Amino acid sequence: MASESDHMTSGTTGGVVTRFAPSPTGYLHLGGARTALFNWLFARHHGGKALLRIEDTDAKRSTQDAIDKILEGLDWLGLDYDEEPVFQSQRADRHREVALALLESGDAYKCFATPEELEATRAEQRAAKQPMRYDGRWRDRDPGEAPEGTPYVVRLKTPTDGETVIQDAVQGEVRVANAEIDDYVLLRADGSPTYMLAVVVDDHDMGCTHIIRGDDHLNNAFRQLPIIHAMGWDAPVYAHVPLIHGADGAKLSKRHGAVGVEAYRDELGVLPEALFNYLLRLGWGHGDQEEFTKEQAIALFDIDAVGKSASRFDTKKLLNLNGHHIREADNARLAQLVADEQGADADVALLEQAMDVLKPRAKDVHELSDGARFLFAKRPLEMTEKAAKLLDEDGRARLVQISEALKAENNWTIEALEATTKALAERLELGLGKLAQPMRAALTGTTTSPGIFDVLVLLGREESLARIDAQATPNG
Repeated sequence: MASESDHMTSGTTGGVVTRFAPSPTGYLHLGGARTALFNWLFARHHGGKALLRIEDTDAKRSTQDAIDKILEGLDWLGLDYDEEPVFQSQRADRHREVALALLESGDAYKCFATPEELEATRAEQRAAKQPMRYDGRWRDRDPGEAPEGTPYVVRLKTPTDGETVIQDAVQGEVRVANAEIDDYVLLRADGSPTYMLAVVVDDHDMGCTHIIRGDDHLNNAFRQLPIIHAMGWDAPVYAHVPLIHGADGAKLSKRHGAVGVEAYRDELGVLPEALFNYLLRLGWGHGDQEEFTKEQAIALFDIDAVGKSASRFDTKKLLNLNGHHIREADNARLAQLVADEQGADADVALLEQAMDVLKPRAKDVHELSDGARFLFAKRPLEMTEKAAKLLDEDGRARLVQISEALKAENNWTIEALEATTKALAERLELGLGKLAQPMRAALTGTTTSPGIFDVLVLLGREESLARIDAQATPNG
């Protein structure tokens, strides 16, 4: 075997090293985000390294925008990496070096078959309903038989007898007959390395000890191991995680709303810790526990608790979990998120003051923002249809009485305002709701809001009375 030249070994620590290796041909989708999360948590749990590799060898489809979105999505989820990202496209010379070493050792060979010959073979295999694979026509031939200057590819000489066995950390023991693995291409005719070669070389050079990825890559492991064995490298531990399905049991796709993680932030108003928590529970569990902090996840996560069956993505469950995380979140942080949605008129300090009464009612940041809109509404308030119905002749008459009672109250606190309003209701022999409902409509323009006395305190004496008086008259 030819000796290796100097190459990247900074990932090798003697401990656990994982990698997340997205292709920047699109957004960071849920499946990719969960793979990133599992790799990151496994490394953090074991005190190892979490590395990132951008597999950008498809120059036509890889874009800087996609790279930026992937990096932004990972950062938003709170996944940090121990080294700068490795860009696969910058390592083609190293990939070629390994292919040539395999050629020199006899573990690879030059194939001079033309595209036309290969297509004819595939047509015969299709007609005979046989698996379509390379027939090995140049495996044992002398390259000198090809006319000088004939283009060729370099193919791996895979084992033909016996079987390959993988002890997968998720799937258990998996066996594949070596005869099913054809001699695939390592270097194309233009000298460019293939994905299958590049992945193996990069995983080795980055010192990856564990390859955690979707189970759609399980077949790739059987194709990649012959390179590892031929080079005399240590095989990593494989852990192939089942895919995520939609609520209908079909593979998650765009029709299920399979979009980039930024869409869950921007369109659904999901907090990063909620998506982190939800992705963690898609295929992994710890007893009946549903809610995890990042610190708890690091302490508890290990690959042996990942299940073998596919997980089902459920938006309703995600939003329920998001509601829990909103209630747990810091008020100042939520106030800023809502202020960003509300625009320049939003008073961040007022929003922060309001969060304790807004949070229990919201499952996402958009609901939180909608619930806060009454704070900054301009008079005359725009009324919902239901709110307008409450402000009929009786409703307005009660607002006049409410206004008189509240103007006499100098102690503008929840307790004092509640006592004053209850006293008025008793004098009028009405239930408290008969006063609270028109008051809520006048103060917020809606029929749903935080507690009415919270609303009065948050709006303040002057604005509250101005809103009530504006609706207390027929032309309000």
